[in-house]
Amino acid sequence: DALEAPAAAIVGNALVLVVPEASAAACVRSVAKALPAIVNQLPAVKEEVVEHAGGCHCKAVRFRVRAPRHLVAWDCNCSICHMKKNTHFIVPASDFFLDAGEENLSEYRFGTGVARHRFCKICGVQAFYHPRSNPDGVAITVHCLDPGTVSSVEVRKFDGTDWGASYAATGIAACSKKA
Repeated sequence: DALEAPAAAIVGNALVLVVPEASAAACVRSVAKALPAIVNQLPAVKEEVVEHAGGCHCKAVRFRVRAPRHLVAWDCNCSICHMKKNTHFIVPASDFFLDAGEENLSEYRFGTGVARHRFCKICGVQAFYHPRSNPDGVAITVHCLDPGTVSSVEVRKFDGTDWGASYAATGIAACSKKA
């Protein structure tokens, strides 16, 4: 049966769902269908910010980034992220520090030209880039961080094949903004 999606709101520390009156089974189906979109819009848990370090495979490019120990990363399936299998988290540009290797970086742009895909011209690894979704931020490849500072990674899906709808639905734009 066709039901309208439940409305969701965060009240204090609780997630409140307002579900249209219906049978119990239909109610459960309605909530289950809406839950992924609701979870993607939940604000990240405020956590102590630490300094992570990382870089490319050959270590010619090195950086530091201020971010929580628990990272919220994005698994995107756009044409380039799909080919690279890139899972990344996004921070404001002011929380990213390139320590070494600017001269070893090459840049690739395509499509709209907004995203700046930067990679090491020695080993080819893209440790970070400036994403189309957050041109004022920096997307860090999770697997390019040095071990020891990350406690966990929550991976959220971003449908890069339907970029506009996913951008509007996921809340990704807020990732490069200061809290």
